[in-house]
Amino acid sequence: MTIVKTSLRSFFAHKGRMALSAVAVMLSVAFVCGTLVFTDTMSATFDKLFAATSADVTVSPKDAKDSDTPQTGRPETLPASALETARKTEGVRKAEGLVVSSSVTVVDRDNKNVGATTGAPTIAGNWTSNEHKSMDITSGHRPRGPTEMMVDADTADKHHLKLGDELRTVTALGDIRAKISGIATFQVTNPGAAIIYFDTATAQRELLGARGVFTSLALTADSGVTDALLKKNVAASFSDSALKGTALKYQTQKEAADSSREEMSSFLGVMKYAMLGFAGIAFLVGVFLIVNTFSMLVAQRTREIGLMRAIGSSRKQVNRSVLIEALLLGVVGSVLGVAAGVGLAVGLMKLMGTMGMNLDTSELTVAWSTPVLGLALGIVVTVIAAWAPARRAGRVSPMAALRESGMPADTKAGVVRAVIGLVLTAAGAGCLYAASQVEQASDGSTLLGGGVLLSLLGFVAIGPALAGILVRALSLVIARPFGRIGRLSERNALRNPRRTGATGPALMIGLALVASLSVVGSSMVASVTDQLDKSVGADFIVQSDTGQPLTPQVSKKVEAAHRLETVTSYKQVKAKLTAPGGKRTETRLSATEPSYVKDLHRETSSGELKNAYARDAVSVGDGYAKDYGVKVGDTLTAAFEHGRTAKLKVAAITKDDTAVDNGAMYLSIATVQRYLPADRMPLDGIMFGTAKDGQEKQAYAALKKTLEPYPQFKVRDQADFKQTLKDQVSQMLNMVYGLLGLAIIVAVLGVVNTLALSVVERTREIGLMRAIGLSRRQMRRMIRLESVVIAVFGALLGLGLGMGWGATAQRLLAMEGLNVLKIPWPTIIAVFAGAAVVGLIAALVPAFRAGRMNVLKAIATD
Repeated sequence: MTIVKTSLRSFFAHKGRMALSAVAVMLSVAFVCGTLVFTDTMSATFDKLFAATSADVTVSPKDAKDSDTPQTGRPETLPASALETARKTEGVRKAEGLVVSSSVTVVDRDNKNVGATTGAPTIAGNWTSNEHKSMDITSGHRPRGPTEMMVDADTADKHHLKLGDELRTVTALGDIRAKISGIATFQVTNPGAAIIYFDTATAQRELLGARGVFTSLALTADSGVTDALLKKNVAASFSDSALKGTALKYQTQKEAADSSREEMSSFLGVMKYAMLGFAGIAFLVGVFLIVNTFSMLVAQRTREIGLMRAIGSSRKQVNRSVLIEALLLGVVGSVLGVAAGVGLAVGLMKLMGTMGMNLDTSELTVAWSTPVLGLALGIVVTVIAAWAPARRAGRVSPMAALRESGMPADTKAGVVRAVIGLVLTAAGAGCLYAASQVEQASDGSTLLGGGVLLSLLGFVAIGPALAGILVRALSLVIARPFGRIGRLSERNALRNPRRTGATGPALMIGLALVASLSVVGSSMVASVTDQLDKSVGADFIVQSDTGQPLTPQVSKKVEAAHRLETVTSYKQVKAKLTAPGGKRTETRLSATEPSYVKDLHRETSSGELKNAYARDAVSVGDGYAKDYGVKVGDTLTAAFEHGRTAKLKVAAITKDDTAVDNGAMYLSIATVQRYLPADRMPLDGIMFGTAKDGQEKQAYAALKKTLEPYPQFKVRDQADFKQTLKDQVSQMLNMVYGLLGLAIIVAVLGVVNTLALSVVERTREIGLMRAIGLSRRQMRRMIRLESVVIAVFGALLGLGLGMGWGATAQRLLAMEGLNVLKIPWPTIIAVFAGAAVVGLIAALVPAFRAGRMNVLKAIATD
C-alpha cells in the first residue's frame, strides 16, 4: 500500500511533465476508438437499411449481383410469367415485381450530374408498396406516367431540386425526360445513394427494354407463415412451373440483408483495418515518447530513488513504483482517448456528410468492446513502454543519494545495442536487396515486409550511435554558424545520445512512410506516363471515371464525330478458357477492332498482334502462356458467358512488362459477335479516337462538345489522361499523409516533451549560464537550435530509410510493368525543410520557459 501511495504522490507531483505523454496515449487510443465507432456506425446504418428494404422473400436471377455494373447496360431479368407464378404460391399474401438498375445517370437542365459524389450508386427503379417499408412520400405524389418521376429527399436537398423540375435520366436504352412529381424521405438513414423512381411500365420499357419483366420479385408472407417456409414453397412452385430449369436465387429477408451486408463489409473492412494500421503506427511512435519521458524522469529522480533505496526500498518496490505511475498514465490517457474517439467518430460522420454520405449521429454505435479495447491497448502499451525505464530505476544504488540528480550514468550509447542495431540493419538491407532480385512480385512481398521491419528496428537500435555522428555533421550546417550558442546546442543534443536517439526515430517512422509512399506514387505516375508516351497512339480516350460502360447513343456520337480519322471500341467479355493441357481459368477477354494495334502499341514475344484480329483468333499475355504452357498456334476453348463455346487459335503472345493492359487477351469484336447473342453483347467500356492530320485541336473541341450532354463520360487527350492519373495518385497519397499526420503529431509531442524535460533537468545549469552573462534571447536560441538539430536528425534517418523502402517496392512494381524509378525530390526537400520548421515550433514553449527562469531560484535548485 505504501508503494501505491508513493507512486500516486510522485505521479501527481510530476503530472505536468507527463502531460504530453498522456496526450500521446489519448490521441492513439482516440484514433483506434474513433475508427471502431465510425465503422460500426456505418455497418449498423447499412444493416438497418438492408433490413428495411428487404422483402420477406426475394426471388432474383441467380447471376444477378448488386455490386456489378452490367456490361450490357441492362440488369438480369425474370421472365414475365414469374410474377403470376409467385402470386399463386401458397403462403404468399402479396407479390410485387421490382425494377432496379444502377446503370443510369441523372442530370439536370444544366447537364450537371445530380447523382452521388462519394462513389455511391445512382439507382433507378419502379415505385411499389415495398418501398413504403423504408420511405415515405413527403411531398407530391408517386409517378403516374412516362413524364413523371420521384426523387429521394436527400438528393433533392443536396441539388436544390423541387416539384416540377425536369430531369434527364441517361440509360443504355436512351434518355428519359420527366418532371419531379414527388419527393420521398427515407425512414432510415440513406448512406448517400441517389434514388429515383418511375412508374412500373416506364421503368420496364426504359431500364429493361421489355414489358412484363422484372429484376426481382418481392414476396410478403401470409400471417403465420415464416420466411423460411415461404421460401421453400416458392422454390417448389417455380420448379413445377414453366420456369423449371431457370437459374433463380431465393432469399429470405435475413439472407438478402446478410448478402448485401457481406458485399458492403469487404469495403468497410478494408477501410477499418487501414485506419487501425495508422493508429498502430501512432502507438509505435507514442512508445518512444513514453520511454523517453520515464527515462528522463528516472534520471532526474536518481537522487530521490537512491534515498528510497537507502531507507530500505527494494529494487522490486522501486520498479513497481515506476510501473504504477505508468499504469496511472495509461489509465488517464486511455480514458480521455475513449471519449475523444467518440468525438472523432462524430467528426468523421460530419465530414462524410459534407461529401455526400449521410450518417445520422443519432445512430452512433458504441459497442462494449470498443472502450474495452481502447483502454486495454492504451494501458498495456504504456506499461510495456515504461518497463525498461522501470528496470533502470530498480538498478539505482543507495549511493546515488550522494550524487546530484539529473546525472544518469548511461550517457553513452551501449556497444551491445549498437552491435544489435548493425546486425538488424544489415539483415533488413539483405531482405530488401533479396526482394529486389526476385523474379515474381508475389515472391518479394514477404521479403519487402521483413526488410522494412528489420531495417526499422535496426535504425531504432542504432539511433544513439548514429546520433553521435550525424548530430555533429548536422550541427556544422545548422548550429555552428551561430557561434558559441550553436556549439552549446550541439553539446546539449550530444549530451545524452540515448535520449536523442529515441526522440529522432519517433519522427523518423512517420517520415519514412511518407518518403517511401512518395517514391512509390511518383514512380507509378512516371512509369505509366512513360508507357503512355511510348505505346499509346490514339489522340483521345473516352470513358467513365466510375467504370460505367458507354451507352450506345454515346458510342454512336463518338463514331460520328467530325475530324476523326479512326475510332476504336474496346469491350470486356467474360469467358472460361481451357488451355490445351486442360487447365481452366475464368477471365475477361478484350474485344476490340483491328485499329487498336495502332491505338496501343504492344510488343509481342511471339507472333504478330494484328493476326489476333483474324476470325476465331486470340492473343494471350506471356504470363498466361508461361503458366498454362501455351504457344502460338495452340487452340484455346472459350466458353463465353451467356453465349456459345468457341475454339480460338492463339495468334500472338504479348509481353506483360507494361502497366497498360497488362495481361490483356485480345480478339476481334467480330469474333465475339459470332458467339454472343446481340442482347448479350457488352457495351463499349472505353473508346479511342485518332484525329486527322493537323486537326487534333479541332477534333478535341468537337468531341468534347458532342459529349457535353453526357457529363458522366470524359473526353481526354493524352495530356489530360496523364494529369488525371497524377491527380488520382496525389489524392490517394494526400489521404495517406493525412492519416500519417497523427503519428507525426505524436512525434512532435515527443520532441516538445524531450526539450521540456531537458529544460527541467538542466534548471541549475541554465541558472548558472544566465548568471555568467547568457541573455534570455541567447538561451531561447540555444534551445531552438537543439530542437532543430534533433528534428532534422530524425528526418534524415526517416527520409533515407523511406527512400530505400520505396526504391525496393518500385523494383517489385517493375515486374508488373511499372519500371521507372522516380525520386520526388521536391517532396523530399519540402519534408526535410518541414522537419526543421517542426523543430522550431516544438521548441517554442520549452525555450520560452527556459528564458523566463528566475536566475537565483534556478541556481538554488537541487
